[in-house]
Amino acid sequence: MTQTTRAIVLARGLGTRMRDRSAPTAGPALGAAQRALADAGLKAMIPFGRPFLDHVLHSLAEAGLRWIALVLGPEQDVIREYYSGLRPTRIDISFLIQSEPLGTADAVGTAQAWAAGEPFITVNADNLYPVAVLARLAAATGPAVPGFERDSLGLPLARIGAFAIIERDSRNCLTRIVEKPGERAVEAAGPTGLISMNVWRFDHRIFDACRDVPVSERGERELPLAVGLAVSRGLCIEVIPVRGAVLDLSQRSDLAGVARALEGARVEL
Repeated sequence: MTQTTRAIVLARGLGTRMRDRSAPTAGPALGAAQRALADAGLKAMIPFGRPFLDHVLHSLAEAGLRWIALVLGPEQDVIREYYSGLRPTRIDISFLIQSEPLGTADAVGTAQAWAAGEPFITVNADNLYPVAVLARLAAATGPAVPGFERDSLGLPLARIGAFAIIERDSRNCLTRIVEKPGERAVEAAGPTGLISMNVWRFDHRIFDACRDVPVSERGERELPLAVGLAVSRGLCIEVIPVRGAVLDLSQRSDLAGVARALEGARVEL
C-alpha cells in the first residue's frame, strides 16, 4: 500500500455543545459572526481569521493530501456554498451527503464510492491536528491510528477523559478502544498513555464494518465501535505513538484558546 493523498472530513455534526449558550466563552465577547455560527452549531465555519475548517484543510494540504471530501448534511448549505465558491490550488474538494445524522461510522460509509478502493485519512472538522502527524498517517503502509501521548496534548486530564484510550499488542496492532474513560483512567494511564483523537487511516476494509456495526444506545453507528468490529475480524490497525497538541473546537469555552492559537496563522488552500 502506498502513500495516500485522500482524506475525508467529518463535518456532519450537529454542534449541540457549541449551541449551548450557558457555557462560558472564557474570553472576549463573541463577535456577531462567531455568535451566529456558534448558535447554529456550525463549528467548522466559526471564523478565526478564516473559518476553522479552512485551517483544517490547510493542514491536510501541508501534509500532502490533495483529494478532500467533506461529509455534510443536506441542510448544511452554508458550508457547501462557501467551498463551492472557492478556487483552491492545492486541494480538490468534493461533497458527500450523509442524509441522516446516523453517526460517524455511517458518515465514513458515505465515502465508499468516492474512495475508489484507495486508502484515505479520516479527520474531524472540529479538530486541528499537527501536520507532522497527518503526514505520518499518509505515509503509513496500511490502516493506522496515531496514539497521542497524553501529556503532549496540552489539555487538562478531565478533558482528555472525554476522548479515548487505545491499547495495542506486541505487533503494535490496535486491540481495544476505551471510549470516554474518565479522568481517573487517563491519570492512571500515565504521561505517555496513548490517546485516540479520532483521526485514522483506513482502506476499503472499514466499509463492511461501518455498515455492519450495531446501532448504539444513542441510535447511531459509531466509528470507534466499527473500528472495534473490524479489529475483531482480524484487521490490524497500526498504532503510531506521536506527540503533539490538538486544537479541539467542541464547545464555547474552547473559542478563546483556539483564537489565541490561530492568531496570524497562514491559510493556503
